[in-house]
Amino acid sequence: MNRIEQLSKISSIEQFDLCIIGGGATGAGIALDATLRGLKVLLIDKADFAGQTTSKSTKLIHGGVRYLEQAVKKLDWEQYKMVQKSLHERDTLIKNAPHLTRPLALLTPCYSWIEGIYLTIGLKLYEWIAGNHGIGASKWLSRKEALKTIPELKKENLTSAVLYYDGQLDDARYCLAIIQKAEALGATVLNYAEALRFEKDNEGKLTALTIKDNVSNNTLTVQAKVFINATGPFADHIRKMANTKLKPRMKVSRGAHIVLPTSLMKNETAILVPKTDDGRVLFIIPWQDHLLVGTTDEEDKLSENPDLEPDEIPYLLSYVNRYLEKDVTPEEITSGFAGQRPLLGKAEKSSDTKSLVRDHEVEIDKSSQLVSIMGGKWTTYRLMAKDTIDHVYETIWHKEPVLCTSEHQLLHGAEGYHFEDWQQLVSQYHVSPTIAQHLMKKYGSLAATVLSLAKNQSELKELIHPNHPFIQAEIVYAIQEEMAVTTQDVLNRRLGLGLRDAQAAKESESLVEAFLSPGKTFISHQNIEN
Repeated sequence: MNRIEQLSKISSIEQFDLCIIGGGATGAGIALDATLRGLKVLLIDKADFAGQTTSKSTKLIHGGVRYLEQAVKKLDWEQYKMVQKSLHERDTLIKNAPHLTRPLALLTPCYSWIEGIYLTIGLKLYEWIAGNHGIGASKWLSRKEALKTIPELKKENLTSAVLYYDGQLDDARYCLAIIQKAEALGATVLNYAEALRFEKDNEGKLTALTIKDNVSNNTLTVQAKVFINATGPFADHIRKMANTKLKPRMKVSRGAHIVLPTSLMKNETAILVPKTDDGRVLFIIPWQDHLLVGTTDEEDKLSENPDLEPDEIPYLLSYVNRYLEKDVTPEEITSGFAGQRPLLGKAEKSSDTKSLVRDHEVEIDKSSQLVSIMGGKWTTYRLMAKDTIDHVYETIWHKEPVLCTSEHQLLHGAEGYHFEDWQQLVSQYHVSPTIAQHLMKKYGSLAATVLSLAKNQSELKELIHPNHPFIQAEIVYAIQEEMAVTTQDVLNRRLGLGLRDAQAAKESESLVEAFLSPGKTFISHQNIEN
């Protein structure tokens, strides 16, 4: 999968059935769903795939413990249904890409017996709602069992804990795996392709879109029967481009995260802080040999490059220090990032983003027939895609929808995946177990394909940075097979190094730039195999 091939495909297709704007989780899901239904699909993104909200999540696949609490307290059937749907989808996401996901144990410390009883009942209800899609049984832990599970927990006033399970994912790579599967099945996909302006017919319906290739600065025009706006927080921009009379619908919620060394909590169990002083849920999560702490939930102004605010680091650290025995200082932070979540705002609702349900809505503009999918969350990306395509069939094409089959579609790298195959990589390619296991978790059954690049170029087995298991062959693979264009594409999204260790990523930039330099040639894995 490379940009030259994709550009060639675009020029060879007279009209697409669907042109999807936005290469995050939702747009990727729509592209895969539509391609599985036999539609001719084009997916574009202004920058890199998964470049915004999708890669800046808390890396959780979950039903929403907080939403369940609100559903019970307010007797809110919509909140309950959202939790139910999300728990079903949690199971689907894990099964469809086992190399990029895992069940995650989460421990909630309790500091009174009443709190312990309350949380045990709530999490048992959470488990009951999951039903056959459950991934682990919740249980009450004594103080001794809690400290055995997470020895670093603050002991003072601890009475007990409750353990339950949700899922964890490598969000940027999961999105890429969806796109790669869609492309392998026939979709055309292009990153760094910016939507500039629509063309309309005499009735005002969208017929074509002018796109700017932000790599070459060339423009091209594509024809499509339907245009789908899947740009998340930026949905209002595309809606206005299609119809200037449309009123804004989106609210933006800001989620900040910090990353800490794994030495601060040496286990695979996360901590759920069930309620912060300002009414939020916060997590301290083992993640890729580090600890991920987040998230905040504040209304924010839309931005393409949100940075951590000065007050967010002490806020997040204060909860780490409230729940861990050892005090953690800002100097120990290895990285941090902030993302913006798309929330559907309505005039009659409060402006408090914590109170907005993160469900989704498919809007079809009667004038232009632009389809906009708005709201939602990572865990329900596949349902959002299904609803969007179903609406296109029913409302625009006035047809019975072709059956959606994405629920049982293994993603790129999941076919034939067995984690134990890392041992074969060690013996066949003479790499360390650490590197082999890392590659299995990033590329699944394609890990050997990455290593095959080093067959006649042994230097590609060398580490990118001495403190991390990434090897130079991954840079080549990201450029050749995953449409990486910039150093940030490679370091932040294809590898994820920048999000866990900002200093190591900075020290690796010159190496990545050398691989990206014009005229740099590689021996491709296809040539090796041939």
